[in-house]
Amino acid sequence: MLKQDLILRNPLRILGKQEEEPLKEGAFGAVLAKAGVGKTAFLVQLALDNLLKGRNVLHISLTQPVRKVCLWYEEVFHNIANEYNLKNTSELWETILPHRFIMTFRVDDFSVSKLEERLNDLTEQGIFFPQLVIIDGLPFGTGVREALTELKIVAREQRFPVWFAVKVQPEDDIEHGSLPETVEDVSDLFQFLIGLKPSKKEINITVIKGDVDENAPPMFLDPATLLIKNRE
Repeated sequence: MLKQDLILRNPLRILGKQEEEPLKEGAFGAVLAKAGVGKTAFLVQLALDNLLKGRNVLHISLTQPVRKVCLWYEEVFHNIANEYNLKNTSELWETILPHRFIMTFRVDDFSVSKLEERLNDLTEQGIFFPQLVIIDGLPFGTGVREALTELKIVAREQRFPVWFAVKVQPEDDIEHGSLPETVEDVSDLFQFLIGLKPSKKEINITVIKGDVDENAPPMFLDPATLLIKNRE
């Protein structure tokens, strides 16, 4: 019951129907924001929602070591437990951990071919079969379209969607219907583009591209906990 309650309370449900995931196999989504605004926290909450549903999540970090990524998950899960005043969550935490696998690369050493090789090592040995992949830290600069096109082929073949954390430039605007220059040339490859933009009291969440429940309340990140919330 605790697991189901957390799934039903997740504000990210507005990104898709209750029974479905927002991204289909082989599809891309991205969270866009300037440095330090909350991209990783957003993606970790998306990952936790999938983990609670028993889905396997592969988290790939190009900027942080495994231990740092683990701390992100622990902190966000702890904040969620506090938010809903949940007790005895240690057993639930232990049940979702086998569904998570963390993989790290150095930014200058990352390529789709190397990722595919490591994925094949996991799947061919029956170690881990990802149903959702998160990539945090991929630079969106020269040559990224080629890499994304190659990765989309891999995602379709191995039947998983991919969410990215994308750092936009200081001059980029995060507005509904307006594509930041950082992703303008590759936006056609993405089903969802979600922007995070700080305001005085909260971090606004804007769906730049993608279908959502039009009747759902707007979402924001609480700056204190970086949890996703619905504005009443």
